Amino acid sequence: MNSFNTTDAGRVTSTGETRSPSARRPDMITWQGIHEPRLEQVRLLLSSDQRLRASGRLVAAGPNEQFNASFEVSVGESGQVNRLLLRTATVLEERQCSLSRTEDGAWLVDHGQGSKRETFNDALDVDVQFAVLFNAIPIRRLGLHREPGEHALPVVRVSLPDLSVKAVTQTYRTVSVGDEVSVVRFKSGGFEQNIKVDPNGLVVEYPLISKRI
Repeated sequence: MNSFNTTDAGRVTSTGETRSPSARRPDMITWQGIHEPRLEQVRLLLSSDQRLRASGRLVAAGPNEQFNASFEVSVGESGQVNRLLLRTATVLEERQCSLSRTEDGAWLVDHGQGSKRETFNDALDVDVQFAVLFNAIPIRRLGLHREPGEHALPVVRVSLPDLSVKAVTQTYRTVSVGDEVSVVRFKSGGFEQNIKVDPNGLVVEYPLISKRI
């Protein structure tokens, strides 16, 4: 695949994508579960600002969790999630859910039966259970992989595979900043873990959960 440069600004690619002057070439990234037989693979388009577009799939094949999930997510130039589409399938059923953030900061949640308006404590970020891509969104928005900081954030959390949605509080704190790898401490409820991320804020290793392969 040819890399994208600024001479391609504003062009529509053969796949129908319109690339901005700050866009980079798409990447494919795969994470493997550490203690569970689980794979997450994402086609990702980053910009030099905080924008992000991704489509991905997660497959869980453990004795206690057997499902697949697909998602598409769009993150705006200020780093907030604009839209998320999710589909899941188990042996018994298929589900779908969409989340869209409105101009006034509310969320429209639709499980296929009409949208419902929610505030979710003015959350800007979404976290999808088991999908480590979504940890990169607040880390990139807040620049925690580049300079020290600590933030307790309202987050819209989506559980898999049932696609239930609720507001939670998650804390991200910079532990160290490096040229190749930075470390950010994640806390949600009684769970805490140090996450290693690359210079783009993308997860390299999430102990107990996933690692990049």
